[in-house]
Amino acid sequence: MSVEDAPKRVRADAERSTARILEAAQSVLTDDPNASLERIADAAGLARATVHRRFSSRKALHDALVADIGERYRQAVLQARVATAPPLVALHRLAQVVFELKVSHRFAVELASDEECGPVLSGEVKDGIELLFRRLREVGAITAEDPLWCRQLLMAVLHAVHVMPPDSPVLGRGAAGAGLAGEELAGARADLLVETVTRALGGATTTAG
Repeated sequence: MSVEDAPKRVRADAERSTARILEAAQSVLTDDPNASLERIADAAGLARATVHRRFSSRKALHDALVADIGERYRQAVLQARVATAPPLVALHRLAQVVFELKVSHRFAVELASDEECGPVLSGEVKDGIELLFRRLREVGAITAEDPLWCRQLLMAVLHAVHVMPPDSPVLGRGAAGAGLAGEELAGARADLLVETVTRALGGATTTAG
């Protein structure tokens, strides 16, 4: 390895270690929010000194988890193709990805909702959501024009639908939603979100497909 390659190798190793720590922290802290950094190090298969070197305190680790979920929200907006996909399809796709994140990254999502952590939605995410609502207006799916109101309603409905029991008849798939899990459950929640948000923002009854 050349002298020039050495710093790149160190950075790559550090990034892999950080990713392993965050993945382990997400799993461990979901089960026990008070788990120590030492337990997280053991779950990540890394030396405890490595974890302490990357994250000197629990707050530093929490901040990193919030930043990570913020990036995942940004990726969700990109995955939904809010600028190019049919807007109802994009809204459904965005909702489904977020519902899946709320399960797979529960601790980070709940941590990010804490006011002390500050806003987790970046300007890019907010711009993407605003663009999506503008396109929904253009196709007549909604009539509401205030972007802040639209976004606040979306976030409120996301939470309300997420905490709904999987067997709720409101989810409307199968026998009162019985047996729904994983991607299918996230899809049913996304169906309900699209229906609820478009109705609340002045649209007619609609189906995302």
